[in-house]
Amino acid sequence: MTEFSRRLVRRCWLSAVQNPLQVISFPALQLHVSGTAMRASQEDFENAMNQVKLLKKDPGNEVKLKLYALYKQETARQNYVDLVSSLTSSSKSSSQAKPGADRERQGYENLVVTSEDGITKIMLNRPIKKNAISTQMYHEIMLALKTASKDDSTITVLTGNGDYYCSGNDLTNFTDIPAGGVEEKAKNSALMLRDFVGCFIDFPKPLIAVVNGPAVGIGVTTLGLFDVVYASDKATFHTPFGHLGLSPEGCSSYTFPKIMGPAKAAEMLIFGKKLTAREACAQGLVTEVFPDSIFQKEVWTRLKAYSKLPPNAMRVSKQVIRNTEKEKLHAVNAEECRVLRERWMSDECINAAMNFLSRRAKL
Repeated sequence: MTEFSRRLVRRCWLSAVQNPLQVISFPALQLHVSGTAMRASQEDFENAMNQVKLLKKDPGNEVKLKLYALYKQETARQNYVDLVSSLTSSSKSSSQAKPGADRERQGYENLVVTSEDGITKIMLNRPIKKNAISTQMYHEIMLALKTASKDDSTITVLTGNGDYYCSGNDLTNFTDIPAGGVEEKAKNSALMLRDFVGCFIDFPKPLIAVVNGPAVGIGVTTLGLFDVVYASDKATFHTPFGHLGLSPEGCSSYTFPKIMGPAKAAEMLIFGKKLTAREACAQGLVTEVFPDSIFQKEVWTRLKAYSKLPPNAMRVSKQVIRNTEKEKLHAVNAEECRVLRERWMSDECINAAMNFLSRRAKL
């Protein structure tokens, strides 16, 4: 303790002895000392001193100075006990999870979002529709990602409920035509898609895809923006843009050639070749493939271990790996959305969508 602190403590102690009813003033705290303060027993006082030693969080120099002052005052044991009690209560409450922190987050109709063991899990939850992404679902996923980027989780996981990971864009989205017609619909959809993909580009934490089944379209193309992709051996990867009169999205026109080479990327993005999980792994799109029977157990055991790693170190490492390409990825995303806006208004795309909806109506 500094000479100034000793003098201050001595001055407060002398003041308290001369006038027990006086308020002892310290910055941000006032402790009343009176004759009734002696109600703290010797046992309480000793217990409080022991609790100080067990505090996990340093209470700071100001509080420690107050404790020292009270400790020196024989008439202020109760104040000491009360102050230590407030510190230990605060320490316990801060070390425990907030109510509901490990529960399902509300406010989503098409997602199940949970946070537990340092992992935020975003589960696509339209199993009857094979987790096809509706317009509302696009907005919900964006909200979930933005929330996860700011919560206290260490890593974030995206997966699907049911047999499918994601069957891509819900083509019924095209039937919701606003008053401005197809052109306005295309414009709005392009803006939404650009913002959607931008959330993946800018996501600051480790982002992991747990591909539990077949993936189609946007469910495949965005995988190039994940940090790790784990897949069940029942998963497949399909980008049938040519069949639908469309063009690549999700930055795949840049990430896929970089990941698997131009020729393999062209087979997928131009000709719509469907890959098995093993093929996708061999080409670098998938990190590791697991037998479906042990997929969930093996993957989540690994993810829980990852979640215990230092979070700031992982964030910084991701920044070092990704930041040099962020500007490029945003430029690619903007260009892909511009081209898609034109494709959505083309006869090829409209006819393909109508044919698909017509076939589905006959089922």
